[in-house]
Amino acid sequence: MSPFSKSLTLSGRRLFAAHVRRHTSLTTELIENMDKKATWDRFYTENSSRTPAFKNFEWFFGFDSVRHLIVPALQAASHPDAPLQVLDVGCGTSALGPSIYRHSPLPVHVTCADVSPVAVRLMREHVRAEAVQPRDLSSRLEFVELDCARLDERYGSGSVDLIVDKGTTDALLRSKDGRGKAGLVLKQCLKALRSSGSLLQFSDEDPDARLLWLETAARDPGVSGARVGAQEVGEIRGVCYYCYQVTPHPVVEQ
Repeated sequence: MSPFSKSLTLSGRRLFAAHVRRHTSLTTELIENMDKKATWDRFYTENSSRTPAFKNFEWFFGFDSVRHLIVPALQAASHPDAPLQVLDVGCGTSALGPSIYRHSPLPVHVTCADVSPVAVRLMREHVRAEAVQPRDLSSRLEFVELDCARLDERYGSGSVDLIVDKGTTDALLRSKDGRGKAGLVLKQCLKALRSSGSLLQFSDEDPDARLLWLETAARDPGVSGARVGAQEVGEIRGVCYYCYQVTPHPVVEQ
């Protein structure tokens, strides 16, 4: 096992220990198979069955920890003709997408996408029960079952303004067979983004490892590389988190 893979596995174990310490087999399955739909279906089913009241499961941290990064990204992508298209990839049952919908100062159409129909159903039911209201009345929020390695089945090239990824790429990189799929998700995101848009990846992975991976994985015949930057989110519960902002370079016609 490489030092990079080892650090991801150890980090994954720390992350889930507090949530599923009584479910050792599930912990092991998650770490090794976080690229599998069945794993997450099982996780959300078991997680929701343990408490009578719905509770958001937050990977890493909640919206308030990164509000200062997301709102400026929305403002930088703003255009007057239509609401901003925002996509939360691998949303799970996080409150990140609904929080963007609720707090965005600009009109947004937030789509929260996850491969697990269990997570999607739980979030639809929760938002319907809570009657979440947006800051801008023209904003919209929806939850869809979608494999984020196949975004092109729903989104055309250059149609999305902001994509947020809170732990989804980390989950793929930490799984036994998910590294290739992580690269495919990145390429699909870059193709879906407008030239003025960006992908925000939130991760606990050190920039020395993640920046190199992003710059390498972004290379594709349809995307002539990407601009990549990193900013420290801060230390939360003893772990340092980072925001990686990835912006596609448009293909220049010859």
